[in-house]
Amino acid sequence: MDELQNTPRANRLHIGIFGRTNSGKSSLLNSLIRQNYAVVSNKEGTTTDPVYKSMEINGIGPVTFIDTAGFGDRTELGKARMEKTELAAKRTDIAVILFTEKSAEDSFAAEKGWIAKLKEQNTEFIPVLNKTDLLFNSEDIKNLVDSIEKISGEKPVKASALKNEGTADILERIKRKMPADFNSRTLTAGICKEDDLVLLVMPQDIQAPKGRLILPQVQILRELLDKKCIVQCCVTSSLEKTLASLSREPDLIITDSQVFKTVYDKKPEKSRLTSFSVLLAANKGSIQSFVSGAESIGSLSGDSRILIAEACTHAPLTEDIGREKIPRMLRRMVEEKHQGDGDRLHIDIVSGTDFPEDLSQYSLIIHCGACMFNRSYVLSRQEAAEQAGVPMTNYGITLAYLSGILDKITIPE
Repeated sequence: MDELQNTPRANRLHIGIFGRTNSGKSSLLNSLIRQNYAVVSNKEGTTTDPVYKSMEINGIGPVTFIDTAGFGDRTELGKARMEKTELAAKRTDIAVILFTEKSAEDSFAAEKGWIAKLKEQNTEFIPVLNKTDLLFNSEDIKNLVDSIEKISGEKPVKASALKNEGTADILERIKRKMPADFNSRTLTAGICKEDDLVLLVMPQDIQAPKGRLILPQVQILRELLDKKCIVQCCVTSSLEKTLASLSREPDLIITDSQVFKTVYDKKPEKSRLTSFSVLLAANKGSIQSFVSGAESIGSLSGDSRILIAEACTHAPLTEDIGREKIPRMLRRMVEEKHQGDGDRLHIDIVSGTDFPEDLSQYSLIIHCGACMFNRSYVLSRQEAAEQAGVPMTNYGITLAYLSGILDKITIPE
């Protein structure tokens, strides 16, 4: 199985294509990927929901292109489509913004607004003058290029999907605008090295899929093997027997966050300890922000309102970590601290891409490991929380705090 199939979408570079309705976004996507993947039509609004296409680009690696609904549709349906386009923008690492001769009629007002949005969220973008095959006057092309450069701050790529022109230049720009650390970010960066003995304590509850490992475990195990670490695996119930069978103490133990305290109490003193969720939090977002956000847990009271955000939309099971275990632990903490306020603690739960626009009502946001989201999207959520003045932390960090060992676990830099 090749890298295209092996790489999860959340770990790919996300390239969003944005532009007005009928600006040629879908045609350009087909030209970029050299396939007739997206439906193309002269009728405005052909693309309704964002279309995600995974592929591999030579010199870049696995990427996901996002073909978005065009902006400029002022109908009620158009507004709904625009909400999904704005959500796609939050997932975008690099945006390709299409300009056409027609959009110059109002001095590129809509494009200016989108450039402002992308700059605000620190997203790199590439301006593209599309449909140049319809422009026959070189002076007109020059004037459009100059206008777009003035608006965007850089010279646009001239492209024609019909003639398959400009695609190589767009791909070259994408390579230049890639985040410097994109291909170098790993889940276990800085916490272990070759020949380290690493013990993985795997989940042993009903949510663990029968007969297979969940994605973070697979990714971390693969990284450790690639680093030439010595890897051992066990479940919580066999932890003591596994430790006794080893010829030396583990340099590092990576555990399921739900058994943080159990593993901490049984581990050798010199063995460092972290969790799958903590490593995901460091890979997907700002780990220091998550750690500092956990400090507010101690100040929760019965009047507090908490938002728990799950990245995936699985059917909740008994003893679900986000819906059952963490809320129960938080209520117990508040109950003990305030003598009877635990039941008053209000907890909202959202999943998938659902995330309230107004976060100001919350005292704390607790996010899952976000294995289904890319880094740009998680950072956008952290930024939204920061702007609202609401602390935000992560499942694993929360469980370490509630277990009283947050200052004793290994936090990646």
